Amino acid sequence: MVFTSKPPHIPTSLPYRNHHQTRSIIMSSLKRWDSLPREIRLLILETLVQDGCRLSRLVTVSREWQTDLERYNFARITLTPARLVDFGFMVHRNRALVRYIWFCLELDDYDCTICAPDSRDEEAFDITDTDKCPITPSFQNLFSTLSTWEPRGDLVLDISIYSPSDSEHWFKYLTFVTDTPSAEMPVGDGRDQAISAKVYHDPQHGWDAGFRHSAPPRSAIHKIFHVIMDMGPFDSDELEFQWWDQLPSVPVVTSLLLRQQNRRRWKPRSLAHMFARFPRLQEVHYEPWREWDSMMKNFTDKHFGYFFTSIQGFNNHIKRLTVFENFNQQYPASLKLFQAGVDLSDCENIRNPAPAVSRMAALASLKLEHLAASFLVDARHFFEIEPSWVWPNLTSLVLTSKVLVPDGDQTEIEAVLQAAAAAAMKMPRLETMEIWNGRKGLTALFRYQALRDIRKAVIMWRSTWKLAMGPSTIQAWEVVMHQYGGWRLDLVQEQLDEALIKSHGDAIQHLMLPSQVIRPISLRQIQMEQKVLEGVETV
Repeated sequence: MVFTSKPPHIPTSLPYRNHHQTRSIIMSSLKRWDSLPREIRLLILETLVQDGCRLSRLVTVSREWQTDLERYNFARITLTPARLVDFGFMVHRNRALVRYIWFCLELDDYDCTICAPDSRDEEAFDITDTDKCPITPSFQNLFSTLSTWEPRGDLVLDISIYSPSDSEHWFKYLTFVTDTPSAEMPVGDGRDQAISAKVYHDPQHGWDAGFRHSAPPRSAIHKIFHVIMDMGPFDSDELEFQWWDQLPSVPVVTSLLLRQQNRRRWKPRSLAHMFARFPRLQEVHYEPWREWDSMMKNFTDKHFGYFFTSIQGFNNHIKRLTVFENFNQQYPASLKLFQAGVDLSDCENIRNPAPAVSRMAALASLKLEHLAASFLVDARHFFEIEPSWVWPNLTSLVLTSKVLVPDGDQTEIEAVLQAAAAAAMKMPRLETMEIWNGRKGLTALFRYQALRDIRKAVIMWRSTWKLAMGPSTIQAWEVVMHQYGGWRLDLVQEQLDEALIKSHGDAIQHLMLPSQVIRPISLRQIQMEQKVLEGVETV
């Protein structure tokens, strides 16, 4: 249905008039409003919501307005530890309307004395229970409240943990916002434009007339990337895991978001125990940041192995899993620590995925319908599969691979694409498979798409350089076609301008990767950060 006539004027505030005039205006507006079909009224209310209008004042207009508006007022809720006290009471009558909860754990504010603390000052880095942000009591209260809700439909739980001070010192460009589905996110959001156009001037923190003239100290980076509950309130990891295990079960939650705006790090093993409290969890979208220290990377990779193993073994309802390991190419340059010409930082310029993690991700994907694993996993190792492995339900797969670079070994690239074809033979419901790579100045995508309704498949290579696929690679994918009764296979090549690729965020945009790879709001934050930092040294 298309509504082209001008919607009725709905007064939300009135100039001074006497009681009879005001009542007459309201009654006249209500009559015009009531004359509209219900579908049109809902469309108008949806438009008001998308325009950012506050609707709470309109709830008292009429009982019908209250019913319609409560759908929007309660659909998306922002929760802080302070608001948890009255949360159960406030939503008791409208539990069934809640579809999304943004759980914001706002850490204590901090000043310039500890924005780049001495590495020996453990307390300045610690992320533990405080009066302002009691982390463990807040989770206990949230889970206790949600455990009483009867599962009806879907509920998304979006967890953020940050300090409002994070964007007041060295990292002016950081934003902490609610998740927004791509269909509801307007292009060129005014908030993004305001931040990217803002001229920061704070020489004490490296900003001079809008440009960052000096890199943040190593300790400033380590502070915002510190591990959550690393040094307290628990005396050991095992005690923390036991604490997660005793939390109430929460069947009402079906989707979980942990977005890249959370630079503080969740322990992967802690997440495995957290996920176990959601017995109906169907979708996970997890966007951790890469480790900046090779020793810590090796330690964390072992825990990621446990994370994927737990999904394969204990979370039987998860159907869709997205893991996007974010990075910023300026940070390694800031972390370099040279002594006598030798870099002591042990910070890899480009992340090297651990083969064991890739194999654990492959094993976890056997029960999934969708997997997107970027930068944490490499397709080379993912496709080193066991002969018995079969993906009966997998419809879409997105992976990255370091071999997709313009100066890479052609033989190695084609070996990955042939291994992908062999794996596709074991994925009877596969609709799309994408293998990609992207960073400043380069990007590449291999895409296989099955068009079942017209009995055809398309292989696309979209990149900043040309790749001539050899006969063996094409033949490997033709074999996949034969199992479908001889579908036609089309090959498509598209070349991109490398000058357009300023970051991996730009790579995602120009490759036209699906929103399952990264949350749309996260992609915008990455691109906004890159725009603010344009001209800063990268590696």
